[in-house]
Amino acid sequence: MKSVFTTILLLFGSMAWATPESFKADSLVILFGNKTRLVIHSNDKEGIRQLSNFDINKIIRDMGMKLDSARAGETFIVIDENKVQRYLQDTVLVVTQKNGEVQVTIKESEGRNYDRSSDEDDSNWSNRNRTRRRKKDTWDIGVGGNGLGLNTLVQKSATPNYPSENYQLRPLGSRYISLALSQAPTIARSQHVSFKLFYGLEVSWNNYMFENDIIVQKGNTGVEFTEAGRNLQKSKLTVCSVNLPVVPRLSFYNNSGRKLGHLGFGAYGGYRVDSYTKIKEQDGNKERQHSNFYLNDFRYGLIAHIGIARTNFFAKYDLNPLFQSGKGPDVRALSFGISL
Repeated sequence: MKSVFTTILLLFGSMAWATPESFKADSLVILFGNKTRLVIHSNDKEGIRQLSNFDINKIIRDMGMKLDSARAGETFIVIDENKVQRYLQDTVLVVTQKNGEVQVTIKESEGRNYDRSSDEDDSNWSNRNRTRRRKKDTWDIGVGGNGLGLNTLVQKSATPNYPSENYQLRPLGSRYISLALSQAPTIARSQHVSFKLFYGLEVSWNNYMFENDIIVQKGNTGVEFTEAGRNLQKSKLTVCSVNLPVVPRLSFYNNSGRKLGHLGFGAYGGYRVDSYTKIKEQDGNKERQHSNFYLNDFRYGLIAHIGIARTNFFAKYDLNPLFQSGKGPDVRALSFGISL
């Protein structure tokens, strides 16, 4: 170990501060007890003074930890003379083992490109990125939970009393909004992939804005979609629910630990806490009516999360009908959009 340290620092000094041969060389000798000696050689005294710019302790510490576990064999050091500045304090020396030999290479600062020589080194180099990502594994408002998107209704079977034109929706007016308190802790992680479990508590608003001048009312035997008989600015049915989504998902990272995206599929269950209709007349007057409108109180379905870089998408599909059986059209709610 002692000879390895000496060789490292000799090469380090001779390359980092090479000056014309006319200057008088100088050396710095550091003694540790009676048996360990480190020698730093430079072509002039200024090179010795510049040691304050370099994290010698870190180099020694990292080298010691690596070589203690190295197998016996010839030790040699590979250093690129054209990139000596990598020895600054944000640089890490990494030792790899190959065919019984130990090779020392240099890891650049985060964000630059560098070569990796073994899976073990990849794991060590990614510790900082693991720590940084681990900070995100805490409860936050909107960790993939806040959503803004659109709603549509998917007809499962035709119902004679409820022709589809009666509840046809405006595509851009039928908006979906959700607010969430959620978490995505890491279950398992490798260098480039991590397995997380997203879950939380969500409040969502499904707004169904009708294309035609339709007024939704609660009849004696079922929900009624009635012609208003006048032009309306808008008419919509809003359903507010409290939901519990659970989505296992995989997150993907590049060599520097930056997240590339994620993909997840899961399920959710919810309970309707409110529903109402809102009518806006041509003169701007508004009318709101609260009722259950024969809507199913409980809802459950499938959910997908897709992330590309920093943009996150979601899609939700109810597996149970929006309305109670026989008291409304046989439709399922489909929502999709962007997670904020």
